[in-house]
Amino acid sequence: MAEKEYAYYSGCSLEGTAKEYDTSLRLVMKTLGVKLAEIPDWSCCGSTPAHTVDHVFAAALAARNLAIIEKMNTHTVTVPCPSCLTVLKKAHIGMTTDESFKNEVNALLDEPYEGKVTAKSSLQVIYEDIGLEAIADRVTHALPDLKVVAYYGCILNRPPDIAQFDDPENPVAMDKVISALGIEVLDYAFKTECCGAAFGVPKRAMVNELTHKILSMAIDVGANCIAVACPLCQQNLDLRQEQVNQTMGSSFNIPVLYFTQIMGLAYGYSPDDLEMDKLVVGADHLIRSRIPVEEYRKMKEAEAAAAKKPAKAKEMKEEPKETAKAEEN
Repeated sequence: MAEKEYAYYSGCSLEGTAKEYDTSLRLVMKTLGVKLAEIPDWSCCGSTPAHTVDHVFAAALAARNLAIIEKMNTHTVTVPCPSCLTVLKKAHIGMTTDESFKNEVNALLDEPYEGKVTAKSSLQVIYEDIGLEAIADRVTHALPDLKVVAYYGCILNRPPDIAQFDDPENPVAMDKVISALGIEVLDYAFKTECCGAAFGVPKRAMVNELTHKILSMAIDVGANCIAVACPLCQQNLDLRQEQVNQTMGSSFNIPVLYFTQIMGLAYGYSPDDLEMDKLVVGADHLIRSRIPVEEYRKMKEAEAAAAKKPAKAKEMKEEPKETAKAEEN
C-alpha cells in the first residue's frame, strides 16, 4: 500500500493528559503506512472556552492553524481530538460559506485562510481512507479475552452538518475497526450519550451521574473494556471511576482504552510502547491472553477437532443399538 500523508494536528490534550493517545495513534498510523506531517508553530484551537467569549476570535484561533496547513504540501489534516476537530471544521465552514465572516476572521490573522483545508478525525482516516481490509491485514496478535463496547461521545459524529462522518445517532466506524482486528465488539445503546465533558469540576455530581450511566450500560451488556476516541471521554470514564464508585455506591473496575491502543495491541506493540501505564484502571488482566494470530488459529483448530471426537464416539456407540432394533423389526 502506498504511503498516505496527512498534516497532523494533535491539539493540547495529546501533548499532556492524553499523551498515550498521541503515542498509540502515531504507532498505528506508521503500521498502516500513513505519514503524519507536523504542523510548524501550531497553536491552541481555542476549544470550547473561546466560543463562549467571541465567535470571531474563536474562529481566528482555529483558522490560524488552518492557514499554516494551507501552506504545507498536503491540504488534508487529521485530528484525533473531537473537540479540536469540531472547532477547526466550524471555522472552515463559517469562513467558506460567509464572506463577511471570513473577512472578519482574516482581519485578525497575520496570514489569511483561503478555505482549502479538509479536516478529518483520525478515526475517519483509518476507517474510510485506510479501510477495514488493510486494518485486518496488519493484525499480528489475537486478544481473545477482550469484550469491547465502542463509546463515541457526543461530538465525534455530531452535529451531522459539521462532523460529516458516520451516523450521528448510531455510529459504527469504531465498532467495525475493532471488529476488523478480530476482537469481539458488543452492541451498546449508549454510544453517543454525553459523559459531561469538561463539567467535571463545576458540576461534579452531574458528571458522576452521567458517567455512572455509561459505565453501567457497558457492564450490563457484558463488556470488560470500553474503547474511546476522545481525551475528555477517556478522562471522565477512567480517571473518575473511583469517584463515581464512592458517590454512587458502585464498584466499577473496567479499563477505558483509546481505540488506537487496542489497535496497537493487535499489531504487536507492547503495553509500554502504548503507554498503557497511564491508565488509572489497568488492563493487564485482559492483555495476558494476547497470543500471535497463527498460534491462536492453531489452538482454535485443535479445540474444534477435539470437540468433534466425542460426538463421533457417541455416534459409534449408538449405532449398534439402531442396528439391533432394525434386525428385530
